[in-house]
Amino acid sequence: MAKSKFPKTLVTGADGMVGSYLDFGLKTDRKDLDVTDLAAVRAFVAREKPEVILHLAALTDLEFMEGHPETAYQVNTVGAYNIALSAKEIGARLVFVSTAGVFDGMKKSSYNERDLPNPQNVYGHSKYAAELIIQSMLKNYLIVRTCWMFGGGPKRDKKFVAKIIAQLDKPEISAVNNSFGSPTFGKDLAGALKKLIAAGKRGIIHCAGAGRASRFDVAEEIVSVLKPGLPVKPVSEKTFKLKARRVPNEALASRPGLMRSWRKALREYLEAEWKPVAR
Repeated sequence: MAKSKFPKTLVTGADGMVGSYLDFGLKTDRKDLDVTDLAAVRAFVAREKPEVILHLAALTDLEFMEGHPETAYQVNTVGAYNIALSAKEIGARLVFVSTAGVFDGMKKSSYNERDLPNPQNVYGHSKYAAELIIQSMLKNYLIVRTCWMFGGGPKRDKKFVAKIIAQLDKPEISAVNNSFGSPTFGKDLAGALKKLIAAGKRGIIHCAGAGRASRFDVAEEIVSVLKPGLPVKPVSEKTFKLKARRVPNEALASRPGLMRSWRKALREYLEAEWKPVAR
């Protein structure tokens, strides 16, 4: 049987962490396509006529968004509406990357696709609103929720892993041990997205690193690879005075076989993209 052709795909926000690992699609960034500009989005999509739109463009800085909610909703919610409308107009399938931040964190085990969202900060609200818009406008969509992203190496990584690495010259590192998630390598998510798009999947799918970890667990793993012996001190979330509310549990239960262990993925990332720089 002949192998089916991979659908023509338009990618928004391709200059970000996940986009840097994609090996398919017409990649755009804000200079090419500002998702908050409805007229520009409609014209671009109508001209390119993709079969699939992979919508990655988003704000993800929780602290910034808590102080600038209008900007958060403009990019994350209105931007998703603009993309959804444009997809509807040409009959394209929309693949939207969302977040575990849509949940309230009160569940003791990992969240599955049947759990009811209840976001607790501006970021979570802006992404859940986008999910609802997409579901109300389209039938041909896939919402992929992920969690605690890492990747991009020294040039693109501005999240937790990079922040811990920046502290490796200190005598001790502090990391929160009372909130949990499913750390996810951007490279693994990019590969999973490609498989899901090729398979024509629809609906809502959780796609995060296998397993559950605290920030403390992640920090310990980083230290074990890059600076063995450096003490990591477990602390409460209250130690850091943050604007955005963090919830105790953001762990996601992914489909079996879709994602590998977060530890294996993190070790590969550190060995391949940070160790060469550290030498």
